[in-house]
Amino acid sequence: MKTGIMQPYFFPYIGYFQLIESVDLFIVYDNIKYTKKGWINRNRMLKNGSDEIFSLPLKKDSDYLDVRDRELAESFERVKWLNKIKGAYQSAPYFKEIFPLIEQIVLYQENNLFGFIFNSILKICEYLEIETRIQISSEIEIDCGLKGQDKVLSICEMVDANTYINSIGGVELYSKEAFQLRGIELTFIQSKPFEYEQFNNKFVPWLSIIDVLMFNSIDTVRHSIKSNYQLS
Repeated sequence: MKTGIMQPYFFPYIGYFQLIESVDLFIVYDNIKYTKKGWINRNRMLKNGSDEIFSLPLKKDSDYLDVRDRELAESFERVKWLNKIKGAYQSAPYFKEIFPLIEQIVLYQENNLFGFIFNSILKICEYLEIETRIQISSEIEIDCGLKGQDKVLSICEMVDANTYINSIGGVELYSKEAFQLRGIELTFIQSKPFEYEQFNNKFVPWLSIIDVLMFNSIDTVRHSIKSNYQLS
């Protein structure tokens, strides 16, 4: 069984969904420390021809809490956030088809950070017809003290994975030999360039899946998710 593991990301780039599509079981970390400098509650969209950060505001809390223990800020104005997306993309060719999906996700009445993002991942996968089984990491019983590669290996063993697929960014973090010793093949996935027209502006790559969906037909997006990557 092919398995992938990732942190939860809010409207991530297309490569995140290519990883989900490429495996039989996708595991989303909930019992992992939240990091301010990561992409858990933020991403990039197109605004006036360049990229702009969008984010989910969080309730002030300890920097040592796991993602599942963080909450959205009470000041989070969902309609105001949606209006920013509307202002940026209302002239995009597939706005009318995609904006209702974005609305459904953002108006979801869940204030727990993980619960809110996990729901968004499920909804986008459903829309993209990705049928991969998705599981939450805390449901898998392993030694909570394990870190990094040892933690990944333990999870893989617990779910009977024989192949582990990781994003290309993990090449320096994981050893193929270490995985082989445990009877698991380690493979890396890398997205191929996917360029499309963005309001006749210079193309800005690797934006949120929102951008991809706004400018491309669902068939084009599905084809890219299923095939526009390489494994190594």
